Amino acid sequence: MMPSMLDIKFVRAHPEVVRADLEKRHDTEKLAWVDTVLEQDKLFRELTVKNNELRARRNTIAKEINAAKKSGEDPAPLFAEAKALPQRIKDNDDIMEKATEQVRYYLMRLPNILHESVPYGKDDTENVVIRTVGTPKKFEFELVNHGELAVRNNWADFERATKTSGAGFYFLKGNLAMLDLALQRFALDLLIAKGYTPIIPPYMLNRKSYEDVTDLADFEKVMYKIDGDDEYLIATAEHPMAAMYQDEIFEEKDLPLKMVGISPCFRREIGAHGLDSRGLFRVHQFTKVEQFIYCMPENSWEMQEELLANSEELFTKLGLPYHVVNICTGDIGIVAAKKYDIEAWMPRDNEYREVVSCSNCTAYQACRLNIRVRDAHDFESKQYLHTLNSTAIATSRALRCILENYQTENGRVEIPKVLRPYMQNLEYL
Repeated sequence: MMPSMLDIKFVRAHPEVVRADLEKRHDTEKLAWVDTVLEQDKLFRELTVKNNELRARRNTIAKEINAAKKSGEDPAPLFAEAKALPQRIKDNDDIMEKATEQVRYYLMRLPNILHESVPYGKDDTENVVIRTVGTPKKFEFELVNHGELAVRNNWADFERATKTSGAGFYFLKGNLAMLDLALQRFALDLLIAKGYTPIIPPYMLNRKSYEDVTDLADFEKVMYKIDGDDEYLIATAEHPMAAMYQDEIFEEKDLPLKMVGISPCFRREIGAHGLDSRGLFRVHQFTKVEQFIYCMPENSWEMQEELLANSEELFTKLGLPYHVVNICTGDIGIVAAKKYDIEAWMPRDNEYREVVSCSNCTAYQACRLNIRVRDAHDFESKQYLHTLNSTAIATSRALRCILENYQTENGRVEIPKVLRPYMQNLEYL
């Protein structure tokens, strides 16, 4: 049985599960953290009992002092004890505060508990392909790099973007800009028809909210911070949608809550030199349509398959070959309990590359954000709900796929049929 959350109660009750999970993840350096958490938690609970006793003693000692006075006994030892009690309580409170900080520090960094179906593996080379859809087209001519093709046709400007903003940015122009918008509207229309509520989220989050939705290591390698403010540019619409209901309680009848967010995404990461160095695959800013679900814990595995099916439908209708990958224990990251990637065929690379990430985060985010659902049969009983997310379309990567897979020998690019209604029925860029 999967734990409903990774909080101190679960770690306290099932430390062997947490340790075994770290072993599966090849994350053995964190094994010592489990011991630290348990030690500091035990210290906190012991001192809580002690301070309750000391506070009770503070209430009774006054009566003993009065009784001593009446009986003619020397109350000095009792006065000395009473005088020392506040400092003893304060000293214990200080230790308890530090223990609480230690427990929170490590709990925020311990990963979610993996689902049993996550394949064991050391890194991304051991992820498992579970199905392949579509057949890569064989080209009788040499494909032009998608970035070069976009520049040649005046669809993009990388040089001026580098001049104005730095490497990893781009101007989209003309019909390629329209194709980006077409991809966004295509994904939104499909998901709205399936009952997903469209969301345009804030493009910045404060640190408290961000700490609760993602791996804290992302602050060092991914996030852009707004200088002088407690705000970060979002890396995906998932994050503000996850934080949207923090410290709130849902009613079971209101779940599942299905949303589709659309936003720019800002990331410090950038691709290696070569095909990515002048192109759209790994960039600092791009637009993404993102699926997000809050649901009851017992429904989350079904919901993950729904999210994946939605993303597959989008790429199938775009006519882009892809395969679905079950991400292994050594590559999954700390937030998801199970993650699928969709990797689309990139003809220039002659390989499949990631375009979609689909994760069931179980109660990991909800526990940190304190988002719960009330039991329909017991008003006082509440539990953490589950959160899930999946890319629908990251437009920059989809644009690259289209520019390569739909490229013609004369340098034109055919527009996928499902996008033509959004492109004034043009057949080619």
